[in-house]
Amino acid sequence: MSSESTTVTKPEEKRVRHPEKAHKPDNPIRRKPEWIRVKAPTSKTYQETRKIMRDNNLSTVCEEAACPNIGECWSKKHATMMIMGEICTRACSFCNVATGKPNALDTFEPTNVAAAVAKLGLNHVVITSVDRDDLDDGGAAHFAEVIRATRELSPGTTIEILTPDFLRKEGALEVVVAAKPDVFNHNLETVPRLYGEVRPGARYFHSLRLLDQVKRIDPTIFTKSGIMVGLGEGKEEVLQVMDDLRAADVDFMTIGQYLQPTPKHHVIDRFVTPDEFGQYKTMALAKGFLVVASTPLTRSSYHADEDFKQLRSAREQKLAVNG
Repeated sequence: MSSESTTVTKPEEKRVRHPEKAHKPDNPIRRKPEWIRVKAPTSKTYQETRKIMRDNNLSTVCEEAACPNIGECWSKKHATMMIMGEICTRACSFCNVATGKPNALDTFEPTNVAAAVAKLGLNHVVITSVDRDDLDDGGAAHFAEVIRATRELSPGTTIEILTPDFLRKEGALEVVVAAKPDVFNHNLETVPRLYGEVRPGARYFHSLRLLDQVKRIDPTIFTKSGIMVGLGEGKEEVLQVMDDLRAADVDFMTIGQYLQPTPKHHVIDRFVTPDEFGQYKTMALAKGFLVVASTPLTRSSYHADEDFKQLRSAREQKLAVNG
């Protein structure tokens, strides 16, 4: 027998997508009601959109967050770009994006995003990101570079961004606003009472202040924010969030049903009915939002291109009325 030792290399273990949730007990996933079921994506355009994303080495929140609308949106060549990698430094209990230590930023990403937007021929694009608490500026400069690169290659495309909260990142917000996106979106996600269990790494009033500051720095930029329902919130709490957002002069609010990605994620408290979503929309519009999207399948970027046209038209009408 040879005296030389033989080293057996084990295959690399599959990375745990949500290590912080692995020890938690399972929450049974409830059967979806008829009004929230969607068909599996099969169209040729869906496959073409997917190929463009892969060819440009891009991630999308549509895939990473397991969005139920991916089939419909990609069949229309609408995809929400997710920049700064696929790993988030936060551990929100509702989110399906992988968590952990992110990789270094891809210096070619701004160019790749711009190329994909041009190939898709988008009139309106939504660009979001993971949280990057590991970066000194939270990724603000990278966001600005992506906006500028997209503007250069597709000057006619309107740009909507969905950003992290840049918590404890002094000056980061100003860098992003200076790049002049058409819409600045930052989601509150839920009512303040539930932040500790739903969005533990964030602060409700910091997020509100962020939205308020965008308007104070550049009033021409549309602001937008959204929440999920079905997490255990009460109706009065949702109405208070509406009031808080209007106090921050937010133009556009989205309200959608929370869907539990895995048994380890936050449990669904209930499925809110389409009639209730309609009531929320009526109440929000009465409070002064220019546009409100409130349906079970509403997500931050769902029908974003059509909603932006409504948003711009609503502002023009409001300015005409006010003289």
